[in-house]
Amino acid sequence: MDEKTFKARTKKLAVAIIKQVDKLPRSLAADVISRQVIRSGTSIGANYRAACRAKSTADMINKMKIVEEESDETQYWLEILVEAGLVSKEQILDIHKETGEILAMTVASLKTLRASQSSTNRKS
Repeated sequence: MDEKTFKARTKKLAVAIIKQVDKLPRSLAADVISRQVIRSGTSIGANYRAACRAKSTADMINKMKIVEEESDETQYWLEILVEAGLVSKEQILDIHKETGEILAMTVASLKTLRASQSSTNRKS
């Protein structure tokens, strides 16, 4: 997937998460989890954009690892929302699926970057 498409998908995910959070019932638990899922869900795209401006392969790997962590954390908070009974699984199915796809693509990109870095290091 190209950079432009990935940026668009991560931004669309962030907006979808924000809209979903606005539909949550008002309670102390929902408010706390809402802040967490918004923070991690919007961080995915922001950190991917930072990775695109990386100064080296090592820098890009480090920034992409943050994208991986934030994607995984977002999935966690989405699962907590369901298990706590704050939303139904169906309500967040698309968001959860998209987060999983972004996580999988990030992991694949990291493997490619690491292989490229290893190849470059062996040539030196």
